[in-house]
Amino acid sequence: MKRQNSLLLTLVCLLLCLLGYPTASSAQSATTRIAVIGLDHDHVWGLLKDIANEPQAELLAIADPRPDLVDKAKSQVPTSVRFYSDYVQMLDDAKPEAVFVTTENDHHLALLRECAKRHIHFSTEKPMATNAADAREMERLADRAGIKLMVNYWNAWVAPSHDLFHRVKAGDIGPVQRIIVQYGHQGPKEIGISKEFGDWLYDPAKNGGGAIMDFGCYGAEWALWLKGRPSRVYATTRKLKTEQHNQVDDDATIVLDYPDATVTIEPSWDWPYGMDRVYVFGTKASLLATHNDLLFRSGGQSPVGMDGESVRLGPIVRDTSNPISYLIERIRNDKPIEDPLSARLNVQVMEILDAARESAGTGRAIELK
Repeated sequence: MKRQNSLLLTLVCLLLCLLGYPTASSAQSATTRIAVIGLDHDHVWGLLKDIANEPQAELLAIADPRPDLVDKAKSQVPTSVRFYSDYVQMLDDAKPEAVFVTTENDHHLALLRECAKRHIHFSTEKPMATNAADAREMERLADRAGIKLMVNYWNAWVAPSHDLFHRVKAGDIGPVQRIIVQYGHQGPKEIGISKEFGDWLYDPAKNGGGAIMDFGCYGAEWALWLKGRPSRVYATTRKLKTEQHNQVDDDATIVLDYPDATVTIEPSWDWPYGMDRVYVFGTKASLLATHNDLLFRSGGQSPVGMDGESVRLGPIVRDTSNPISYLIERIRNDKPIEDPLSARLNVQVMEILDAARESAGTGRAIELK
């Protein structure tokens, strides 16, 4: 009897496959259909590599109206990938399950609105939007449509960030009293970004600001992830590269007040080299995370180096090593997007940046409600 049932089940599964219906085994092995919107954000080229390296991802289509960028993308993706100048037509024709957005910041809400109508999961490069009002509407639309909404930060995929977060939450350094975030580089023009990227990165409407948006979002992300919502924001901005006549700031300082701590964020396009440092000071010790390393310094002890001893880092599992693998795993297992990538946290990032820009304009500290 068991043998007959097994044979019958096999025949049923075979018939379902022939008729085009998914079975439990085929659904688990099927790839997740992905599309990309925008080629004018230089982060897109790294995302295309991540998609190519993810066996559970299938890149269906790319939407961008610029022929030169399309030609560049065609040389880096399979010939099966379709290209569209109109992203709405792409969504309707290709019917992706998820999109990765690499466009101007002020386009994110409009793109999310179209994806939400079609119940398509959505990931965008940081920051979430140009202002908190747009970010809140994005969260509302995604919740109503039942889709995943992720904001992609590179520091979410590296071992030092994971280890620092878990050590802080485990109490290894004691209660956190001070965080200093120094992110940035010599400047977009100086490091050789593409013309298309620069056309909107230096535009105050399309980007929402300069360095204060580009790298200030990382500091707000770290503060919220480690300490939660601050009570007050104070900020200053500068244009140190006066000879470039840019419309946006290239250097900023943001101070976040907590009842028991202070966070200082130093986003800049004026560092003499690339900066990716977050210092976290507790009552017992400190941690310093960069892109590749994590350093621990215990209180009251002479360190091996000025910033402490190097911490041995373990490997990162595939699902948390890049945005493509992570979003696919969240979709397939219907799990929520975690901090610091979640919509909830990133709405608060935008509220901090709104307050920072208001403070820089008025010279006053802004209370967060």
